[in-house]
Order: sequence, then C-alpha cells, then structure tokens
Amino acid sequence: MKILNLYACLGGNRYKWGDDHEITAVEWDTELARMYQERFPNDKVVVGDAHKYLLDHYNEYDFIWSSPPCPTHSRVRFANTKAERVYPEMSLYQEIIFLDTHFKGKYVVENVIPYYKPLIEAQKRGRHLYWANFNLPQNLSDRKAKVGSGTNEVSKLCDFHDIDLSTYKGKQRKDKVARNLVDYEAGKTILDMAIIVMDQEKLEQTKLF
Repeated sequence: MKILNLYACLGGNRYKWGDDHEITAVEWDTELARMYQERFPNDKVVVGDAHKYLLDHYNEYDFIWSSPPCPTHSRVRFANTKAERVYPEMSLYQEIIFLDTHFKGKYVVENVIPYYKPLIEAQKRGRHLYWANFNLPQNLSDRKAKVGSGTNEVSKLCDFHDIDLSTYKGKQRKDKVARNLVDYEAGKTILDMAIIVMDQEKLEQTKLF
C-alpha cells in the first residue's frame, strides 16, 4: 500500500507500521527529516511544505495521514494570557474538506481538541480529535504518558516514544517536538483499521461482479 505521512516529525504514528508499505514522509524541519530518515531508512523523505505536497500528490496514495500544526488551536495556548492572540490556522480544515471531497482512498487528519467548537465534526479519542472517512475503534490502544513538566520531561518523553533527541540541532524546542508525537500504538491501530475497511470494500466490490 502507498502511504503519505504528512507533517511527519519523527514518525511517532508511523513507528509500528512496519516495512511492508511504500511510505512517503513530508517534514519541513530539515533536522527532523534527517532523523526520521535515520529511523526509517526505507521510507522516502521529502523536506518541504506538507500542505502543498498534499495538493500536488494526493491521488498517488492509498492512505493519507496528516497531523497539521496545532498551536493556534490549542486550549493550552488559549489559556495562556501572556500568549499573543492569533487567528486559528485554517489549513487544518482546508485539508479535511479537500480530502473528504477529492481523495478516493482512506485518510486521517489528527489534531488537538481545540479551545473552540470544532468547525467540522470529528471522532474524539483521548486528548486528540481525528477526522477520517472511516470509523475508528473506540479504543486505539494508545498508551498514556505520565510525564509532567520539569527537568526530566524530554528524557521521559524520549523513553516513552522510543526516540533519541540528543542529536537534534534544529530550532524547535525538544520538549515541543516530543510532546507533538502521536503514540505509536494509536498509529498502528488506526492504520490496521483502515486496511480492514479497504479489504472489506474490495471484497464487496468483487461480490458485485
């Protein structure tokens, strides 16, 4: 199966997808892209604008996962009275509408629970919202990180996600990078369900003929 993994970061969602699929990852941070490639040498890694890449290449894939940046939607940022007030980034909803209208495969768009009522209904699982064109299991088998903030936060998150940020030389804070990762068990559960749904649809089409 051909898979597109947008805003890939270090591939938290991808960690348990295995190597049976042809996976393309898109990440704008060159350091994260380098580290992703080291983790998953069989994947194709594109350094660039994931939002634009989706528009140009969506019809080349069977399954698409997108995790657009969440800060402008975050309840944590909204609750911070010292944070600059900004418009919510609408690329999140652009991608949902675009995929739902034009994409023939299965897709998942993941983000945080926002400080406002979501403009498009989503499937809530834990502290995440998922927009998808198939029903997700109520239990994603995702683990709960009991880390908290503090001097050891990055180390604990790295252990939890089985990553190593010691060689990261990019401009993003390491704690931010680690906190943004989707739990790999949830990523595996969602992909497995997408495959089951696609196989069922193929079987039903076969019966028609």
